[in-house]
Amino acid sequence: MFVTPAYAQAAGAPAGGGITDIFIQLMPILLLVVIFWLLIFRPQQKRMKAQQAMLSAIRRGDTVVTTGGIVGKVTKAVDGEDLEVEIAPTVKVKLVRGMIADVRSKAEPVNDNKPAA
Repeated sequence: MFVTPAYAQAAGAPAGGGITDIFIQLMPILLLVVIFWLLIFRPQQKRMKAQQAMLSAIRRGDTVVTTGGIVGKVTKAVDGEDLEVEIAPTVKVKLVRGMIADVRSKAEPVNDNKPAA
């Protein structure tokens, strides 16, 4: 009585617009990848490079801060990855180079050709 009959819509243009339709559909995903690269991945890679450069430049006499917050002076490099750090007079600890969070002050370069004053 009150129900109207349903009619099918007429057929539209056939699909298959080609490569431009695929490109337009993938554009938001590509845009997100570019934004993530510029805002997250690239700055993180720069920080990692700077951290690695800082760790490789540590030498005897530098004042360093560990990831645990301990401040000390590097007394010697035990081997490639280990450092000996003096945290108090006569208290020396061995640390892994990767656990250094910051280098506070760099040691003065040693010049053996300087005449004594």
